[in-house]
Amino acid sequence: MRRPDPLKLLSEVRDLQIVDKDGRNCGICDDVELDGAPGEALTVSALLVGPGAYARRLPKWVHRLIASVAGTTIARVPWGAVEKISGRIHLSATAESVGLRRTEDRLIERLKQVPFS
Repeated sequence: MRRPDPLKLLSEVRDLQIVDKDGRNCGICDDVELDGAPGEALTVSALLVGPGAYARRLPKWVHRLIASVAGTTIARVPWGAVEKISGRIHLSATAESVGLRRTEDRLIERLKQVPFS
């Protein structure tokens, strides 16, 4: 993915909806992983998605509550799987191939087992 202008990671990537190549919503970008050493240029290596990725952004009691329901997993989506960013992050891969939708699918299975009356 190439852009003519610089990308502002926090305001233009974090908290955006991620859509896989099949058009399915598959999470929100919770953080960004950077590569680089002191004195070197930083490069984006991955998008981090999942309840474990936003733990530092929440009060501890909120994170504990979310972790008890959704877990603390983090999916690492390689930056190379990002096709374009235009209000949403569009991937060139399926959600499953980059480790997304695990938490959502697990929660859906748990809800199916809850008897509603």
